Amino acid sequence: MRIGLIGTGRIGTFHAAALVRHGDVGSLVLTDADGARAADLAQRLGATVAPGVDDVFSWGVDAVVITTATSAHAELIGRAARAGLPVFCEKPIALDLPGTLAALREVDATGTVLQLGFQRRFDAGYTAAREAVLAGRLGRLHTVRAMTSDPAPPPAAYLPLSGGLYRDCLVHDFDVLRWVTGREVTEVYAAGSDAGPAMFREADDVDTAAVLLTLDDGALATATATRCNGAGYDVRMELAGERDQIAVGLDDRTPIASTEPAGPPAADKPWTGFLERFAPAYEAELAAFVDVVAGRRENPCDGREALRALRVAEACEVSRREHRPVRLTEIAGGELLGA
Repeated sequence: MRIGLIGTGRIGTFHAAALVRHGDVGSLVLTDADGARAADLAQRLGATVAPGVDDVFSWGVDAVVITTATSAHAELIGRAARAGLPVFCEKPIALDLPGTLAALREVDATGTVLQLGFQRRFDAGYTAAREAVLAGRLGRLHTVRAMTSDPAPPPAAYLPLSGGLYRDCLVHDFDVLRWVTGREVTEVYAAGSDAGPAMFREADDVDTAAVLLTLDDGALATATATRCNGAGYDVRMELAGERDQIAVGLDDRTPIASTEPAGPPAADKPWTGFLERFAPAYEAELAAFVDVVAGRRENPCDGREALRALRVAEACEVSRREHRPVRLTEIAGGELLGA
């Protein structure tokens, strides 16, 4: 199998290394706006470097992996669709709903495969939680608490391009909340704070956010995120039912300390970032994509799944700015989902 990968930044480098290790990938073609960076990575991995995107599409690849800046995602998805090529794309499809909907319609029109990179669906802890919920082990699920805490803010230049904390960060929690519980979000109430570094105010973004989400069976969920968690990278989910409760992301590297006399000690080596915490999940989602391209499995996370999570993020942004609850029926894109 010959795969083209567009974008050799941090996540692109990780994905390229995973693809090179995969037994079904016989050839990997890399390109990047920074040609020297792509050439260096290709040399290290034994891959082929292409001068540009046009060459990737003309060199007979069987599928495309998109790990560029977000602003290029929708255009490249459309180009892959028109070429009849299966495509894996890091989230998001686009930074706004119109761009997302246009890309999805192009994929629909050509009948090609689009898999989105929501790697938490491939994490062992989240997978076990989903199995517990679906098996009824917890009884009626009444409360879910999700959180994503980054140890330090991203570069200031990234913020205006990120889409904001809800679309860039919490969208992962929104997706995995739906996936683990098997339920849909019907309403959100969101708040955000920009009391941290000035660069968030300058970008019209927030550094910390909290959301109350109502699910379609009446269960309540909270989701919080911050860019300023100095203790380390902390991603968790707690699920409480009438019979039992469980936690994802609670281990000896969770960056939290107990104040109880007999409580567990602080982590000696807390998680430092998403690539370290979710390395096996990232590798598993790429392996799944190879299986999809080879016709061995169905698409585990298509564009409509990404749209569902983005609509929740969009509702949160409206809620934060207007200081009110927002129902998902108020957000565009439901017609593409049959909602």
